Amino acid sequence: MNRKKKIIRTWKGWTTLDNASIYENMLINEVFPEVKRKGVAGLEKVSISTSEKNDEVEFFLILQFESLESVKMFAGEKYELAYIPDNAKRVLSRYDATAQHFTMKEELILK
Repeated sequence: MNRKKKIIRTWKGWTTLDNASIYENMLINEVFPEVKRKGVAGLEKVSISTSEKNDEVEFFLILQFESLESVKMFAGEKYELAYIPDNAKRVLSRYDATAQHFTMKEELILK
């Protein structure tokens, strides 16, 4: 069976406590719907996780793509660079300049 290998893209960004809900709302209602409207095929899933530490909130994003070609459609040829729209940069206090990429080997659904 010749199956494309799924790619997992991870990235972290940080906001103030006051900006956390603004950024989360932006991701859910603006950033990723706009990505889909632009016709980026192969972005299958986005997971948004947070961790409150001291006076800031860390966001950990996990994006699942059907292939590396899909990642490049999303982020461009320099796909290692973080994808951060300008409006998101205004509410982030800091962020990783690059994203990490992993090849999914197996996904176990345990019920």
